[in-house]
Amino acid sequence: MTLVDSFNRTIDYLRISVTDRCNLRCVYCMPEEGAPIAPREELLTSDEIERLAGIAVALGVRKIRLTGGEPLVRPDIEGLVARIGALPVLADLSLTTNGSRLARHAPAFAASGLRRVNISLDTLRPDRFTRIARRGELQDVLDGITAARASGLSPIKLNCVVMRSWNDDETIDFARMTLRDEVHVRFIELMPIHWSQGDSEPSEMERFRSLSAEPGYRAGTNVTLYANADRSTFGIALKERREEDGRGRLDAAQMRRAFVSSAEIQARIEGQFGRLAPAEVLTNGPARTWRIPGAIGTIGFVSQVTNDACLTCNRLRITADGQLRPCLMADGEIDLRSALRSGACDDRIADLFRIAVLHKPKEHRLEDGLAPVSRNMSQLGG
Repeated sequence: MTLVDSFNRTIDYLRISVTDRCNLRCVYCMPEEGAPIAPREELLTSDEIERLAGIAVALGVRKIRLTGGEPLVRPDIEGLVARIGALPVLADLSLTTNGSRLARHAPAFAASGLRRVNISLDTLRPDRFTRIARRGELQDVLDGITAARASGLSPIKLNCVVMRSWNDDETIDFARMTLRDEVHVRFIELMPIHWSQGDSEPSEMERFRSLSAEPGYRAGTNVTLYANADRSTFGIALKERREEDGRGRLDAAQMRRAFVSSAEIQARIEGQFGRLAPAEVLTNGPARTWRIPGAIGTIGFVSQVTNDACLTCNRLRITADGQLRPCLMADGEIDLRSALRSGACDDRIADLFRIAVLHKPKEHRLEDGLAPVSRNMSQLGG
C-alpha cells in the first residue's frame, strides 16, 4: 500500500515532533522567555506516537524522523526510539537534535535502531553560540558529534542556518570541516516563519483574510482545498493569537536583513575552494549537495526560499500535539489526537492520513509572501 498525492508524488516520509519544548532559545526560532508551549496533556504520549507511526508504516511510510522542539528533552526519548525502531519494514529512522544532550544518548540510540542524526549547529565559536542560542555550551554539541560518530550514527549532517552579520562569515570555516571530517554540512536559508511580525505593511493575517473570499479557500483560512475529500476534516490552526513576548527573537525587519541566499553562500565557498562538484548523500532530502574536490564530507544547500524542492516533496508532519500537516510552509492540518483519544480505529486514522495526502499542495507560496502564521518552528517540528 502506498500514499500518492494529487501531483503523483509518493509520500513515504513522516516527520514526528515529539515535543515543542527546547533547552535552547535560538534567536530565529523562539523568544528568550515566554516561549509558547502546549500543556503537557495535549502532547502525544509514547503509546500514541508509536501507534501513529505504525499506521503510517502500514500505509507505505518507510522513513521516519523524530524532531522537536528538542527531542532529547523528552524524558522517555530512548524508549520511544526503541519502540519506533522496532517497527517492521521501516527502512530508516533518524532524529534531528541541537546536539547538546546527544553525547549521553548516542550509544543507546544506535543500539535501538536509530540510523543517523542531523545536528543543528549555527556557529563554531563559543561566544557566538551564546549569542545565537542564548543557552547551553558549544562544547556540549561538539561532544555530541563525537559521540554520534563513535556510535556509528551515519551520515552525520550539520544544519547551519546562515544569517547575515550573525554567522555568515563562518561559511568558509564550516566548508573547511568537510575537507578533513566525514560530515555533511547543510547551509539552510533563513525561513520566514515570523517575517510578518514587526512589519509596517498589512499583516499576513490581514492578507489571509482577504484571500479567504477567493474561490478555493475555506472561509477564514488560507488553506486551498486540493481534493474532494471530507472538507470538514481538513482544518486550520489559524487563530487570533495573543501577542507573544517576542523579546530576543528576530522580528520581520531583522529577519529580512539577515537573509542570505544559497547562491551567495555557494559563490563565497567557490571563491575560496574552487568550483564545487555534484555529490550524493544517503537520504539527501531537500538539500542540493556538492563536494569540494578531494573532500571527505559534503556541502549541501537547503534553499526553501529561493530554490525549493517542493515538486519532489515526499513528507508529512505530525506536530507534538498531534496535528497532521501535509506541508511545513502552508497552514492547514488534521487533528489526529482527538481521533486517537475518542476511540477511533486504525482504519479511521489511516483515512485521515489519506485526506492529508490529498490536500498536500503542489508547492509553498513563500515567493508570494504567504508563510505559515499559526505556529512557531518549534511547534511545527521543522
